[in-house]
Amino acid sequence: MSEPRARIVHVVLDEKSVVRRKPEVEHERAVAIFDLLEENSFDVEGFVEDGPFNLHLSIEENRLGFDIRTQDGTPLTKVLLPLTPFRSIVRDYFMVCESYYNAIKRATPSQIEAYDMGRRGLHNEGSDLLRERLAGKIVLDHDTARRLFTLICVLHIRG
Repeated sequence: MSEPRARIVHVVLDEKSVVRRKPEVEHERAVAIFDLLEENSFDVEGFVEDGPFNLHLSIEENRLGFDIRTQDGTPLTKVLLPLTPFRSIVRDYFMVCESYYNAIKRATPSQIEAYDMGRRGLHNEGSDLLRERLAGKIVLDHDTARRLFTLICVLHIRG
């Protein structure tokens, strides 16, 4: 595990237009937040001794916002990323997830496994893209990036 200061201890999703989500999506969101807070590696480049961090994730004006604060809530920095590079992966991920959840209800175990492999592959692709886009700004490990990608997908669900 990373050093105690290089981690997220609180996460907030800025859901200005919260919509009622499917139970599967709410479950994925809750698990991602729980797992993220249990174990993560997250550090802001260029800042020394400022962690652990509170993270506020948002989507604003076609950009993904990482509002990073100290543990006591003092604003530290904000990293904005364009959403465009994430759109096709998120769209494909939603399609495969929908197929996966439908398959669970009526498909054979091998079909379910195939959808799950596709889902995991897209999830890895999204987390790799996230790490690439945050390079030079935020340092995070693969598992942290996967959990954050899940939360980014949740933020994409609008009414």
